Amino acid sequence: MPADEAFQELIRRVRQGEEDAAAEIVRLYEPEIKRAIRARHTDPRLRRIVDSVDICQAVMANFFVRVASGQFELDHPDQLLRLLVTMARNQLYDQVRRQKALRRNNERIDPAGQEKVELAAAARQQTPSQEVALQELLQKLRASLTEDERRIAEKRANGLEWAEIAAEEGESPEALRKRLARALDRIVPQFGLSEIRVRGS
Repeated sequence: MPADEAFQELIRRVRQGEEDAAAEIVRLYEPEIKRAIRARHTDPRLRRIVDSVDICQAVMANFFVRVASGQFELDHPDQLLRLLVTMARNQLYDQVRRQKALRRNNERIDPAGQEKVELAAAARQQTPSQEVALQELLQKLRASLTEDERRIAEKRANGLEWAEIAAEEGESPEALRKRLARALDRIVPQFGLSEIRVRGS
């Protein structure tokens, strides 16, 4: 893992939407995320449908969107690892719940409980987040924010502290953090991503 100073520079570059910085994050952290997923993903039937690679891609896309929008304050590599592992667990639990619900619906339609082809197909469909490059994804997401939300996100992405933004906006740092988090939770599902349930801002 990179030293703290190099890490902060890497995060700064990710916030600017640099593809090679995003690739470096993936290279450094993807193995740990996959290990965390595999350790908890033990149902053989679901493993055939929900792959650790798919979950990892969704987690990374979600992270890049949020860090580039200024949501997270990350000072050390350990913080990022904990954040990504928590996001991976949440994503896995969401996927498992979704697949179990689909299976129950299919079993109600088909009393024999035969797994449907549509179930696997739906699970394997690429999300919009996996079909576009990071810069394009960020442009689309920022275009979906309101003018006020976009202004706050851009200030955070440019490295301003919450206290500095609060002084400029005439609001408390906590109110601004919550507003940005709510805005991202409202928008990211449009890109095939899920909301997060960790305190990372």
